[in-house]
Amino acid sequence: MKHTYLTLAMLASLFGTASAQDTLQYTPTERDRQIMEDNDCGVTPIAGRKGFALQSKDGKFAFKPYMMVQTTANFNWYDDEGLDKAYNQDNVANSGFAVPYAIIGFTGRAYDKLTFNVSLNAAASGGNILQQGWIDAKVNDGVQVRAGKFKTPFTHAYLTMLGGTLLPSLPTSLTSATIMPYTLNAVTPTIGTGFDLGVELHGLFAKQKLSYELGAWNGTGSGVNGATKTFSDDWHIPSLLYAGRLAFMPKGVMPSTQGDPNHLDDNKLMFAVSGGINVESENESTNDTRAGVEAAWIYKRLYLAGEMYYMHVGFTDRQKIDDSFDYLGGYAQVGYFLTNSLQGAFRYDFYNRNGLDVNGYLNMPALGLNYFIRSCNLKMQAMYQYTGRTKHDNQLDRDNDDLGIATHKATLLLQYSF
Repeated sequence: MKHTYLTLAMLASLFGTASAQDTLQYTPTERDRQIMEDNDCGVTPIAGRKGFALQSKDGKFAFKPYMMVQTTANFNWYDDEGLDKAYNQDNVANSGFAVPYAIIGFTGRAYDKLTFNVSLNAAASGGNILQQGWIDAKVNDGVQVRAGKFKTPFTHAYLTMLGGTLLPSLPTSLTSATIMPYTLNAVTPTIGTGFDLGVELHGLFAKQKLSYELGAWNGTGSGVNGATKTFSDDWHIPSLLYAGRLAFMPKGVMPSTQGDPNHLDDNKLMFAVSGGINVESENESTNDTRAGVEAAWIYKRLYLAGEMYYMHVGFTDRQKIDDSFDYLGGYAQVGYFLTNSLQGAFRYDFYNRNGLDVNGYLNMPALGLNYFIRSCNLKMQAMYQYTGRTKHDNQLDRDNDDLGIATHKATLLLQYSF
């Protein structure tokens, strides 16, 4: 943990120096504007694409629909632990065909000061049908206010466009629930936060080299679209998710993609720190603190990225539980375009799922291959991931650590976007 805090301090110092050097505004280049438009969409690149769009002559009003459909073939093999053979439970589960996303949306701008984005995921259910919906008011490049449902400012993996990820599945260390003592298993937060309802202040400074996001969200995740929170009994503040992110991009705005044939001539670099606290999360039972560091580099055909994130889970006073738990996870990944259309991918993902006070962690290497057909915006992805278990004190801890996570995972994905 000392190394994590040292890294955070060094990056914070770097950002402070960068912001002190230059806080002047400037007019972005057309290339940067296209990257920012794609990043705002959050689903798929839309800037410069041929298709249906409406725009006024002066450019102050614009309306552009978009869509993305993903279909997958999945195979998941699980170890014997957790399976009851008396009930004929199989090692193969959660396999077959799926449609994780079938998104229809539109984005645009009005009065040259407001931008908006609404998208629905027809493949989801409940509150997740509204994938995102927000309005953004711009004072200038450095001062903008966004309100609605959008991505919380935490981790490069989640802030990447849904259709622009290096591998079909997000890192397991971000998406899998933590493990606590059995008597506390009703409280199982994940490190990743994703889409949520809230409001944030954000902007770009220092010639588009420094960006910030700071705001508050419900902390209930993308599946809840209502106002369901209360006041914290411990801290006497609204029980919300408070989060922020600071990113340094020395070569201009970083595209939120992990591999795209349209960026084969780019040289973009990003370093970021992020964090927040979810007050009275998990049914008002815990206060979850998160922090993360990240870096990403797109250099022509090469894409490199790495992240490390930490979560502290402490129980509220009403639970009368003195224990607290700390979790650590992270990954490193690389992608390289072997041709203008074919990209190879590798990711190493690790997760201290059972907490830092218990020995043992998960290590999950993954291999992938992506093929792009640019003429019709078609993307095909193949991925294999293995889940290994390392350094556990006993077999019971080893068996419990990967419950619910496939030992062997294979995915084929076909994606079309417009």
